[in-house]
Amino acid sequence: MPFVESNGMRISYQRRGRGEPVLLIMGSSAAGHVWTMHQTPALNRAGFETVTFDNRGVPPSDAPAGDYALADLVADTAGLIEGLGLGPCHLVGASMGAMIAQELALARPGLVRSAVLLATRARSDALRRAQSAADRELRDAGVRLPPEYLATRTVMEMLSPVTLNDDAAVATWLEVFALSGGGTAPGQPAAVEALADRRAALRGGPSIIHIGRYR
Repeated sequence: MPFVESNGMRISYQRRGRGEPVLLIMGSSAAGHVWTMHQTPALNRAGFETVTFDNRGVPPSDAPAGDYALADLVADTAGLIEGLGLGPCHLVGASMGAMIAQELALARPGLVRSAVLLATRARSDALRRAQSAADRELRDAGVRLPPEYLATRTVMEMLSPVTLNDDAAVATWLEVFALSGGGTAPGQPAAVEALADRRAALRGGPSIIHIGRYR
């Protein structure tokens, strides 16, 4: 797997297809190859080049000890875009990856042609802070839950009764969430936990908001 030097980190990446580049940014603890299950093949067929990568903390990218700031992950991503000569490029981010994408668009707009933000947010709230604190207690106690257990918990938290009653869909989602890593990058959660209220900074940008039935 190739690497690029970015912001003092060795970041592993993969390029597929030809065309305008689309950089896909995965969420907390998840490896970039999760995108290859569905998204990169579809984008390649549509005539785009896809670039996936492993955020710092996710092997084989460098995984320095300690907590990471969201700004660190944004700088890593900017350096990858510059190092590979991708900019300005399309961004697709999921969860923490979407937070990285939106902060990158604010900080380095010249690197971004467009941004698709999946399952993002611009602030925290009481429930998320409580969940983050509970997760941190587990990490500090040295507890590492198996990816398969975390996958089943995530399915129960995130999917609707319609999907939970569809065995084929449940099997697919369990595979996706198990493949996502199961909390193997202990420095990354701090970046999400420290999220400030970014709504004012994000106002004014041209946006298309797509809301569908949550399944």
